Amino acid sequence: MNNSNKSLLEIHLAVFLFGVSGLFGKLLSLPSIIIVLGRVCFSSLFLLLLLLYIKQDIKLKEKKHYLYFIIMGVILAIHWTTFFQSIQVSTVAIGLLSFSTFPVFVTFLEPYFFKENIKLSNIVVAIITFLGIVLVIPSFEFGNSVTQGVIWGLVSGFTYGILSVLNKKYVKEYPSSVIAFYEQFIAAIILIPFYFLQKPIIQTNDILLLALLGVVFTGISHLLFINSLKDIKAQTAGIISSLEPVYGIVFAAFLLSEIPSLREVLGGIVILSAVFYSTFKSRQI
Repeated sequence: MNNSNKSLLEIHLAVFLFGVSGLFGKLLSLPSIIIVLGRVCFSSLFLLLLLLYIKQDIKLKEKKHYLYFIIMGVILAIHWTTFFQSIQVSTVAIGLLSFSTFPVFVTFLEPYFFKENIKLSNIVVAIITFLGIVLVIPSFEFGNSVTQGVIWGLVSGFTYGILSVLNKKYVKEYPSSVIAFYEQFIAAIILIPFYFLQKPIIQTNDILLLALLGVVFTGISHLLFINSLKDIKAQTAGIISSLEPVYGIVFAAFLLSEIPSLREVLGGIVILSAVFYSTFKSRQI
């Protein structure tokens, strides 16, 4: 298996885990910011133990890189908090589909960061993906939960678009495990004060779910995702990630009885078509 195909396999597995992780927003009866705090605490601990086990040096090459990673950690905290907030005020489907706008942001952010030309095919695929997302949303009324969920999801998508581009910028300098550790550890530090402000009541079952979310659906999945960026473009990774809501919607239907509407199904088909096209094109990288 060549590097390109290996990266494709890694990102598809990562996206599957990402999609299912959205269900934790419904399975956990905790504020979104506390869910994210628990998530990054367990994930950063897992990554730290992994790095110690493989004896990986976590010292950064330049002092200014620490500042960049702090910024990335803050962006990650905002992304995940708005992501779970979107799901909690609406549904898993709305949260995942509105978040999936991030490939559109990446399409225009990556050329700015890497001095590349914007390809027409990437713009077309991004537009098709966005149209698929619009299709699942019946109306935009600020007073209803669907619109609120979409707004939170768009913020989540925008911040993740920025983070995806920054990850690609540093993935050639540092192992994916080091990048993921710094981002999630810093996010944990940033969010700790909110635990004392909100003083949530956490049950044993909540701790177990947060551990599962942090280790499997965060630590492992993000290692796979960031590592895949070595051999595929962030735009390609972004379009493939549009498959995330499909996984989430299917599992939400079985586990939470959130049955998707016909519009959501049609939108999912449009998104899935864009994913397959992107996967085919990435083999030419």
